[in-house]
Amino acid sequence: MTTHSYTSRRELEEHSFNPAVAILVPLAAVVLQALLPRFNYRLAILELPLLITIFFAVSRRSPISGALTGAVIGLLADALTGQPIGVNGMSLTVIGYIAASIGVQVDVEAWTTRVLMNFLFSLGHSLLLFLIVKRLLGLSHEQLLWPYELLRAGVNTVVAMPIFLLLDRTKHIE
Repeated sequence: MTTHSYTSRRELEEHSFNPAVAILVPLAAVVLQALLPRFNYRLAILELPLLITIFFAVSRRSPISGALTGAVIGLLADALTGQPIGVNGMSLTVIGYIAASIGVQVDVEAWTTRVLMNFLFSLGHSLLLFLIVKRLLGLSHEQLLWPYELLRAGVNTVVAMPIFLLLDRTKHIE
């Protein structure tokens, strides 16, 4: 007689990371985010902290951990990139929470899911940043240019795939 174990998907596939990876990868992403546009202004289209937040949030599959990861990475990005403190922190906190919540329900290892998720989260991040800057900070000169944001989402999605492949190798199943 076979017995079935009713273990949740989250319990089966929750991943952890070496502490060095968990600290150095987000730090490197934030530093690169601050430095790359200084070498070539076109590289400002990249959102490396967003990509790293999405990866760690869906891998850990814990909404609280995802929100904390997003908050820390976002605040660090704000400190190094000249944004008002808290703008990226708020946006990446929301993205991290939602990404981790989706990671519990959906197979986030599939390529199609990863592509769709990165594209939509990139658009969502742009929308959240716009709303935070326009509504909370009251900067009325800010505008959201959808063709640019769609291009930005596409570029970030293409960049995310090899980054995710590399970071997949650092996962430890709990």
